[in-house]
Amino acid sequence: MAAAGLRGRGGRVPAVVALRLALLLGAALGSARARVYFQEQFLDGVNWQKRWINSEYKADLGKFKLTAGKFYGHPVRDKGLQTSENSKFYAISSRFKPFSNKGKTLVIQYTVKHEQKIDCGGGYVKIFSSDLDQKNLRGDSHYYIMFGPDICGSDTKKVHVILNYKNKPHPIKKPIRCKVDGYTHLYTLIIRPDQTYEVKIDNEVVASGNLGDDLDFLPPRKINDPTVRKPTDWDDRIQIDDPNDIKPEDWDEPEYIMDTSAEKPEGWDDAANGEWHYPMVKNPLYRGEWKPRQIDNPNYRGVWPHPQIDNPNYSPDSSIYSYENISIIGLDIWQVRAGTIFDNFLITDDEVYAEDFGDETWGETKG
Repeated sequence: MAAAGLRGRGGRVPAVVALRLALLLGAALGSARARVYFQEQFLDGVNWQKRWINSEYKADLGKFKLTAGKFYGHPVRDKGLQTSENSKFYAISSRFKPFSNKGKTLVIQYTVKHEQKIDCGGGYVKIFSSDLDQKNLRGDSHYYIMFGPDICGSDTKKVHVILNYKNKPHPIKKPIRCKVDGYTHLYTLIIRPDQTYEVKIDNEVVASGNLGDDLDFLPPRKINDPTVRKPTDWDDRIQIDDPNDIKPEDWDEPEYIMDTSAEKPEGWDDAANGEWHYPMVKNPLYRGEWKPRQIDNPNYRGVWPHPQIDNPNYSPDSSIYSYENISIIGLDIWQVRAGTIFDNFLITDDEVYAEDFGDETWGETKG
């Protein structure tokens, strides 16, 4: 009888209810092998407002609304939080049970759709500790991790990967280009206990490496030997002046000359205006400062390789990747043109589960 209570007219289970059951079943099966710390798909209508807290640090923050947007692959599954007001700051966050990623992989994943063809604005998320005051979330709130796309004009079209280490944010040194079209894209950050990382877009790896190498957490392992100096006879000039090139005798001409064709104005009063002089005009024969032509330096030896030594100030740290009391995910962004939709948030310790979840959400609809 309980099952019958889920049926609508005609004895069929409503599509939305069936969808929710399928997703809940998938999450339950996945959690048998994966720890899912946070998962949000906005499938229960207005109830999302109980889980997400709007910041109140200023009165004119932009408002989020729940929608699938102007176009979508599925009218329910593609609903997410959309920025709705132009030229506004936005600040909203959701809390979950605190955890530490020490000794475990950390995966942060979500989808972004800039259906407004965004011109300038953020599409990134921030991960916070449990002590964040959510109603006071603001741009200078201390965060652990910042990850996701950022677009502004023709210069900024990148994926941020910023990790906090010893209370200082450290951005990745590699350039990672984000998607700039108006469709939904899946962004994934993977941080492993061996201090390697991966960034994926649409479940394809776009960047990977070692945290210690690609972010400036620590002093460099090697430094220039301060006791060694470049030899005085080391010539690192690629080109030199041609000693056979002689300045032409007629080269020197003044930049400006008097315009002797000008006439003194009839009404010019020397007593009132001062003595009249011919105006100065650009000299058509002026060719600028003469410089000898350049030729390849026959004595060029290349860039001098400064000998390296171990940096006495370098000390490895195997805990760079690790954070305690991870407990809040938030959107703290500015947008000139609103309309971005955020959906399918996931924080887990399982890379395979995250990839499957991406395929079953973004991969199925791609609205």
